[in-house]
Amino acid sequence: MTTMFTPDHEWINIEDHEAAVVGITPHAQDALGDVVFVELPEVGRTFKKGEVAGVVESVKAAADIYMPVSGEIVEVNEALRDEPALANSDPMGTGWFFKVHVSDMGEFDQLMDPPAYDALLKTL
Repeated sequence: MTTMFTPDHEWINIEDHEAAVVGITPHAQDALGDVVFVELPEVGRTFKKGEVAGVVESVKAAADIYMPVSGEIVEVNEALRDEPALANSDPMGTGWFFKVHVSDMGEFDQLMDPPAYDALLKTL
């Protein structure tokens, strides 16, 4: 599995280059607490890296979901609409947020690999 991370605590799995999977990290869901609502982007919408693509709301706070790379949304996790707690119980699995067709593979070089992300977490 090829998973990279952003400083904003999103993860992206680039194993499938046609539809990279994006979600929030265990650190993000832990900081947010119980997720009660998720606003997902529209399928077909294109975002640039760093743009807000969605919102996750918890009992404690709301947080923007930023695009880790530029691309077009090709699928959203409809299960999150009915069961937003999936973002808490399995943030790196069934709690994924959306899939994106990546328009610039070079942007992956700007993301953090797991050791770099772990190092970032130790500074928080």
